[in-house]
Amino acid sequence: MGKLQFAAPCLMGLEGLCADELKRLDIQNVRAENGRVLFEGDFSALARANLCSRYAERIQILLGEFPAYSFEDLFQGVNRLPWEELIGKTDSFPVKGHCVSSKLSSVPDCQKIIKKAVAKRLGTKYGTSWLEETGSLHQIQFLIIKDRCSILLDTSGQGLHKRGYRANSAAAPIKETLAAAMAELSRVRPFSTVIDPFCGSGTILIESALKAMNIAPGLRRSFSAERWSAVPSSVWAAERERAMDSIDHSAEFQAFGYDIDPEAVNLTLENAKKAGVDGRIRAEVRDIRDFSADQERAAVICNPPYGERLLDMQQARELYKVMGERFTQKRGWSYSIISPDDSFEDTFGRPADKRRKLYNGMIKCQLYMYFRVNKEM
Repeated sequence: MGKLQFAAPCLMGLEGLCADELKRLDIQNVRAENGRVLFEGDFSALARANLCSRYAERIQILLGEFPAYSFEDLFQGVNRLPWEELIGKTDSFPVKGHCVSSKLSSVPDCQKIIKKAVAKRLGTKYGTSWLEETGSLHQIQFLIIKDRCSILLDTSGQGLHKRGYRANSAAAPIKETLAAAMAELSRVRPFSTVIDPFCGSGTILIESALKAMNIAPGLRRSFSAERWSAVPSSVWAAERERAMDSIDHSAEFQAFGYDIDPEAVNLTLENAKKAGVDGRIRAEVRDIRDFSADQERAAVICNPPYGERLLDMQQARELYKVMGERFTQKRGWSYSIISPDDSFEDTFGRPADKRRKLYNGMIKCQLYMYFRVNKEM
């Protein structure tokens, strides 16, 4: 099959990181849009993006875009697409999607029309009136915004944030893609030391380790398109080998996690082992009040509990105050703290050197970054 168009949806605020990452992976014609990144490539690009993207939520083939003011427009637009190039005679092809500010506003009706159009196209191409749909999954997704329809085919299956190491998690865990972004924005490198004083399930520490050692986040999971007959298994084997060869085993990275909950500490260690980075991560029970910057250099990256997650807002602000006291300015040290509280800096005790707007699920947050040291220090 020739060149394909792809879409990689991502959390709001991560479009630039996702685009830059895909470019580093030698993927072509990368363009960032609101909430997604577009790119082009062949099946190798499909496999590489799934295996290696730290920030994308999934990888979709963008089969077509067209105006859809009526159900007839929708049917004809879908029916014109080359479904037979990707979906086999026995494959399943469920449909789901969304309609926003469009004349076609009924999602169930749009699902039925799209399903009918695809089935008619495949039935004609395969010379059958019955498609059994017992084969591999080809999830069709549609998005109709302001009467313009995008038709996509999901290649990932489970969202890419599900790396395979976190079957169990602590309360209110941070999404893996967001944790990876925090590690990138905190400039985690192969020689970095990372500390998370609220480690929970260990996600920030693990994503930092994966990034520092250049371990592809998808190496320990599978993807829907691996079971497609249209995509040669040799493509996946070659891209997995490429990713394995890229791992930096010489990285000096190390990480330390602390939490007041012994179960969270055990969970961090279990998840680190599942991710294959347990040799780089240590964790122990420790209260934030006992935190001290006693190493030569480190990057503190954390997602402290806050009012909308685990504590009431007053308790959260008391915690921020303690953090401001314990997170002292010191050469070689940086602190990155994500919070939805607009008054965080006042409670913490000093303005951030840099801020970045991010979304933790549906919660709008800021990543407050501290890295400068006063001249007299």
